[in-house]
Amino acid sequence: MITADALEKEVTLPGAAARHDVLWMRDAVGESPLSRDEALELLALGEVIARKAVYGRQLAVRSARAAGASWSRIGAALGISKQAAWEAHGRWIDDQAEQNRESGYEGLDEDQTAAARALAGDVEEE
Repeated sequence: MITADALEKEVTLPGAAARHDVLWMRDAVGESPLSRDEALELLALGEVIARKAVYGRQLAVRSARAAGASWSRIGAALGISKQAAWEAHGRWIDDQAEQNRESGYEGLDEDQTAAARALAGDVEEE
């Protein structure tokens, strides 16, 4: 069975995007209809791309903070407010910590979570 969870472990973001593009173009042009499995793969790949993009976005936010960027600048780069950027990053840290608690190896462990929260700091700190 084709699932986003299974594909996410198998493909990189560029690989998922390339395969998604091939299937999407075929579907959009309509010259060669997608099979049921291909249509389901297209859906799953879209979800994989979204998941990997969100993860990559938060890693880039962490890199920007480590490089000294303020939440105002990060928010501006993302096209959102500094508060929204800070809150989204906090939710990502929480999700990564929960993932580690559940799996014991994925996500951020306690020390990594504490370091990520320290790096994120307070939204009002500029």
